[in-house]
Amino acid sequence: MPPRPEIPRDAPKGNLKTLPLLFRYLSPHKGKMALACLGMLTAAFTVLALGQGMKMLVDKGFAAHDQVLLQQAIWWIFALILLMAGASFTRSYTVSWLGERLITDLRRDIFAHLLTLSPRFYDENRSGEIVSRLTADATLVQTVVSSSVPTALRNIVMFTGGAGMLAYTSFKLTALVFCGVPLVLLPIMLFGRNVRAKSKIVQEKIAEASAQLEESLSNIRTVQAFSHEANDHTQFCGKIEESFSAAASRNFHRALLAATVISLVFGAVTLILWIGGQDVIAGNLSAGNLTAFVFYAVIVASSIGAISEIYSDLQKAAGATERLMELKNMPSAILQPVTPKPVPNSGQITFQDVSFQYPVGKDPVIKDFTLSIQAGEKVALVGRSGAGKSTLFHLALRFYDPQQGAVLLDGIDIRDMDPVAYRKLFALVSQEPAIFATSVMENIRYGNVDASEAEIIAASKAAFADEFVADLPQGYHTYLGERGVRLSGGQKQRIAIARALLRRPKILLLDEATSALDSLAENNVQQALTLLGKDCTVLTIAHRLSTVQHADRLIVLENGTLAAEGTHNALLQSSTLYQQIAAMQFTQAA
Repeated sequence: MPPRPEIPRDAPKGNLKTLPLLFRYLSPHKGKMALACLGMLTAAFTVLALGQGMKMLVDKGFAAHDQVLLQQAIWWIFALILLMAGASFTRSYTVSWLGERLITDLRRDIFAHLLTLSPRFYDENRSGEIVSRLTADATLVQTVVSSSVPTALRNIVMFTGGAGMLAYTSFKLTALVFCGVPLVLLPIMLFGRNVRAKSKIVQEKIAEASAQLEESLSNIRTVQAFSHEANDHTQFCGKIEESFSAAASRNFHRALLAATVISLVFGAVTLILWIGGQDVIAGNLSAGNLTAFVFYAVIVASSIGAISEIYSDLQKAAGATERLMELKNMPSAILQPVTPKPVPNSGQITFQDVSFQYPVGKDPVIKDFTLSIQAGEKVALVGRSGAGKSTLFHLALRFYDPQQGAVLLDGIDIRDMDPVAYRKLFALVSQEPAIFATSVMENIRYGNVDASEAEIIAASKAAFADEFVADLPQGYHTYLGERGVRLSGGQKQRIAIARALLRRPKILLLDEATSALDSLAENNVQQALTLLGKDCTVLTIAHRLSTVQHADRLIVLENGTLAAEGTHNALLQSSTLYQQIAAMQFTQAA
């Protein structure tokens, strides 16, 4: 049995090495990246050039009392400011565009991968947590990519350039400045690790709260029917309080890191200013040079402080990136063959010595099951609850692969085919059909995305859905709400039947497709299903024998095995189990 496809719950021990995994999403946009780098470098160098402008302003303007030189220095500074503003705009816009583009492409790829994962993955993982990763974590990565990373690069350039200008202005003072650098870097390294670990905990707690929120709201009718509002609220409050506590702890350490760095950096600047002032008084350094030195020292200090702040942001982004990549790299339990075989346009399906056990189950649900269904045959599966009827549907659709045996289509193992291409042969009408939060038209079109409006209406009429759709406020363009809350159970089933009619399948799977209909509507819909089943194989799960008495064959299941098969009349004579099921149902009906 393959390993369980479960999202890791523990905070991964990643580091900044995970961030380069995002670069491949930026590589198609090299022009934008080059423009962003040009803007960043231009803005950084203009800031550094301002220091020389200030030196000129003090030494040649103020000190020399020269009006012309003062005016020239002012115009020089003003031109640098305009150039810096234009470069900053270019950098800001392009890096924001790149960040939005990256996260859009990343979300697209992850969602595409999530759609390929088997239902087994979603059986074992909460959808709310998955949504949290695709939204909150992705937003965090986007913010860091479009803001923190460019800011870090800019400050690295500023630090490097500022350090060079410091050495050019006064080597003595520069040596004193850099003696204090280890005092600044040490707390960055110590506090940074702690901030990263706490940031991971915050993201995990937020994901848990999001999962609780999604679960409660998606089942709001059940919550209210059982008066469970207070309990759900208490559980949610507990989770968000945990996330608040974790965030408060993270923010405390982050603020402590910033305060420590600021104290050390600006304390050092103050000390250097005092020493430099002594040199100016002694005549060893001009006032303009000291002004420029202080300007560059502030740039270097602020760059180090910004990098310390950004480092913790990068740590958070690294954790979020790991969580996103866990989703993107999650293996599917349904493997795609390296060289898929062509999918036969056939309705012949065979279960050959199939045994299957759910990952969370202790015992096999299907045991040594063999059944061959010919193209165009109408077969009904009957049996008590838990006999394995729905599991056979899951295996037929290849939602799961059997541990033993094989499911064959026209004699070919379906594991050798492309799952998406294979499933195009099927249409499914379930007892509780999925209705999407869109219009009636789009819900029916789900069966065939290329269908015209006329074809959709024709399918709706054939499924006897048109009669209630016409009474809706906007007809076929009426929005049906989350999970079709505006429809009754019977209306949902008729929408699902219209969807199946539109698909024109080779194999039709009916899971008690008329259970929510009244007798008159059921009779009408049975006619529609009979029409649909003329040109395809029909496999029906029957909880009510009255709906399948005229099937070509009835397959009686008991504890995952084939107990009996035959027509309705033949089974009434030969199968004790079928006699019991029939007697119970018809007695209740009477």
